[in-house]
Amino acid sequence: MNRRTFLKTAGLATAGVLTGCRTTARAAAPATRPNIVVIMLDDMGFSDLGCYGGDVRTPNIDGLAARGIRFTQFYNAARCCPTRASLLTGLYQHQVGLKVNGRSLTRDGVTIAEALKAAGYQTAMSGKWHLSQTPTLKPPARHQKWLDHQVDPGRPFGPPETYPVRRGFDQHYGIIWGVINYFDPFSLVDGMDAVKDVPDDYYITDAINAHAVRYVQDMARVDKPFFLYVAYTAPHWPLHARKEDIARYRGQFADGWHAMRKRRYRRQVAMGLIDPKTHPLPELMGKGPDWDDLPDDQRALAVASMQVHAAMIDRADQGVGQIVEALKAAGRYDDTLILVLADNGASPEDPADWGPGYDRTAETRDGHKVRYKGYSPEELGSETTYAGIGAYWANAVNTPYRYWKKESFEGGCHTPFVAHWPRGLRAEPGSFCRDLGHVMDVMPTCLDVAGAEYPTTFEGHAIEPLEGKSLLPLLKGEERPGHDALFFEHVGGKALISGGWKAVQPTRGNQWELYHLAEDRTETRNLADADPDRLKALVARWQGWAKKVGL
Repeated sequence: MNRRTFLKTAGLATAGVLTGCRTTARAAAPATRPNIVVIMLDDMGFSDLGCYGGDVRTPNIDGLAARGIRFTQFYNAARCCPTRASLLTGLYQHQVGLKVNGRSLTRDGVTIAEALKAAGYQTAMSGKWHLSQTPTLKPPARHQKWLDHQVDPGRPFGPPETYPVRRGFDQHYGIIWGVINYFDPFSLVDGMDAVKDVPDDYYITDAINAHAVRYVQDMARVDKPFFLYVAYTAPHWPLHARKEDIARYRGQFADGWHAMRKRRYRRQVAMGLIDPKTHPLPELMGKGPDWDDLPDDQRALAVASMQVHAAMIDRADQGVGQIVEALKAAGRYDDTLILVLADNGASPEDPADWGPGYDRTAETRDGHKVRYKGYSPEELGSETTYAGIGAYWANAVNTPYRYWKKESFEGGCHTPFVAHWPRGLRAEPGSFCRDLGHVMDVMPTCLDVAGAEYPTTFEGHAIEPLEGKSLLPLLKGEERPGHDALFFEHVGGKALISGGWKAVQPTRGNQWELYHLAEDRTETRNLADADPDRLKALVARWQGWAKKVGL
């Protein structure tokens, strides 16, 4: 079997030491501390999962939802890096180095892995990191050759001290950067070492699945609880999928984004996920010709792009099933808290608008040109094509919300969130939790269920106080003192949610909008002119928060 050669860097992981701890748990650690598995999908739409009204085949995540609980008002930070930083630290991303996308996670916070490792947990990560500042080579042509695996500059993929195994993870397999060829990924590492070779039939989602299963098997042999973070690259562009998975969706989505969106909306209403009185379906948003105005060839490509998107999620869900089976085989299933979510809404981005460069390949390793345009529907999904689903599909898969990735409107920062814990869940299985939640709540939840502590200092660095709030009371079917307000900012997009109201500003614009989320969750009626005093007060509060986090 032919092998592909990857670059190599060397180094050793370091263990952290917690000092000056402040406790977040309400009681001592339970006699049997649960394992924790956090599973994140990348650029997945709010309605893609079957359990959130979608038509992608996700029986394994749907099964977790049927036996667990689904959150209906759970938020992320609207983009990859910010959400990852906030989830892992329990802070707003701006507090830990991510005021600008693509920077390194700083030492102003600790990661879940660092905190749980200090509490005696085993830790492992499989998948996408995207929290190390990405270097560029000069001239640009040499950088492109590096991305295409055609030159070896003899340097790491980012500051080595920021790699996952330097931030609390005992083991990590996955990518350091955020965008990759699924069949031949750039920045692939195992610990501190760049992976040297992979088989010709490599596909990164399969590799993430396999390593997650192996980590479960290895850690389950040790009489200690474990924390596993599974961070898929799917279904982030480029649209790359296995042919057999794409084939499962042949004939689907041919009636277009409007029809799919209406079907998903009806399912969401029927399952009780949303109330049509408070979630009216907005007009579909997009760019360029709408469905009925598309030429036949472009419509065929649009159908193919959605089929590949679905196939990518399908393969990730297969991996979730493999992880669940590994937990069961190891006797760890009942004592494992599993959380499933997405890092932001679906992406409207079209790589054809940019072409190759920075983190996007121009050629395969063996010199075949990667096409950003000019491919057939049958070719879409292969290694030599580079595409996204575009704005219309992105808005449609974010049903019932408006907008998409990067924006602080509901379609950009709203995520499905499934919690499953056979031995610890006291809420009614299959029920919905309608409390306000945010990805920064994951850190204090992990600490709480583990009876672990949150530090004031870590390895000589002062640590910001937690912003997140534990979800454990909600998992137990109890009430919790929730968030008085949630704040958002990314590339100029801004928002504040408080008291059932939301002030929001788009990334390209300077006008604030006002929505009464308690009555209009889908942001269809802008009340800025009708209630200017309320808007002014909310904006002033947002500005106070922005000053606090250094914006």
